[in-house]
Amino acid sequence: MKLSIMMAIMVFQCYTASCKAQSKKNLEPKLENIAWISGTWHGEAFGGITEEIWSEPSGGSMMASFKLINDEKVTFYEIEVIREIENSLILQLKHFGPDLKGWETKDETVDFPLKEITETKVVFEGMTFEKISDYEMNIYVDIKDDQGKIEATKFNYRKKIEKPINQFTRVKKAKSKPIIDGKADDEIWSETNWLPLDQRWLGNPYSNEDFSGRYKLSWAEDALYLLAEIEDDKLIDKHSDPLIAWWDDDCLEVFIDEDNSGGEHQYSHNAFAYHIALDGNVVDMSTKKEGKLYNSHIESKRITTVNTSIWEVKIALFDDSYNDDGDNTSIKLQPGKEIGFALAYCDNDNSKERENFIGSVFVEGEDKNRGWIDANIFGTLKLII
Repeated sequence: MKLSIMMAIMVFQCYTASCKAQSKKNLEPKLENIAWISGTWHGEAFGGITEEIWSEPSGGSMMASFKLINDEKVTFYEIEVIREIENSLILQLKHFGPDLKGWETKDETVDFPLKEITETKVVFEGMTFEKISDYEMNIYVDIKDDQGKIEATKFNYRKKIEKPINQFTRVKKAKSKPIIDGKADDEIWSETNWLPLDQRWLGNPYSNEDFSGRYKLSWAEDALYLLAEIEDDKLIDKHSDPLIAWWDDDCLEVFIDEDNSGGEHQYSHNAFAYHIALDGNVVDMSTKKEGKLYNSHIESKRITTVNTSIWEVKIALFDDSYNDDGDNTSIKLQPGKEIGFALAYCDNDNSKERENFIGSVFVEGEDKNRGWIDANIFGTLKLII
């Protein structure tokens, strides 16, 4: 019996190892298998800001430009190519100073022959590209220090995506900041037009008696300001713990993409999806893939009279470098800035789950509940004087 069990364990281990080997199987050395590298990538390294732009494969090669910026000045540039050669690939590059004078001689290049390609990695001798997602990758480069020791330097990149403009709204600056008291009697609100909250993202059709909504926006240097008017015949807050099924209680949800870059943000801070509960708690998903309170990001006040709730909200904006475990500073707003934005309302009429989810932007396709994952569905705000 013991022998049979041991044999079964050995077979399972061999099977598991085989599966892992298959999941990391090598791909052919063809440009089409590394096309995911193409795009405009931004990151940080060497105490500065990096930008790397890779072309799509064409003519048997891919081409890239790289630059490092320190203290708002270019430190150096690179021109890079990956080209097909003798049934393999090679990465070659040349360095240039900020004055475009080459570091290498005229005919000299820095070469990185290909070692292997998997579904998530392209490994050259001395440089590795690692795919994290469609919007993020790491590049590891072997660099020799002054003592001759070689260490791999990591470059973390995020891809800049040309986000489709679903809804474009100009937002006027407030001469004086609105007071967050739920009264909506500030001067800016009398000078601003209402915008509709009328796109059904989830649930069956509803009546105006069950729900109707509209909102206004303004801004100051310190924050984006929101005024929402919600007609809801039943206000439900079943969970006293704000981190339990917060999306199934009645709540106002504010989607913010600080740089309007779009893209995935489910477990990152490429964008935020703030759920503002009836008790004022603010919840979003953290980078640890669990709910987290972000009460310091949003100040809100709600006043409900019969079936009408007036919400006044002050929203501080943070960029995608936000660290859940570190110190963070909100972004100062200025004219001309574009922000990804959507507003939604979770409506529960005392069911186990919310009955409706109503948003501010039209979303194509059958799956309209994508804002908590995909910032591409957000509208675009442009801040004006």
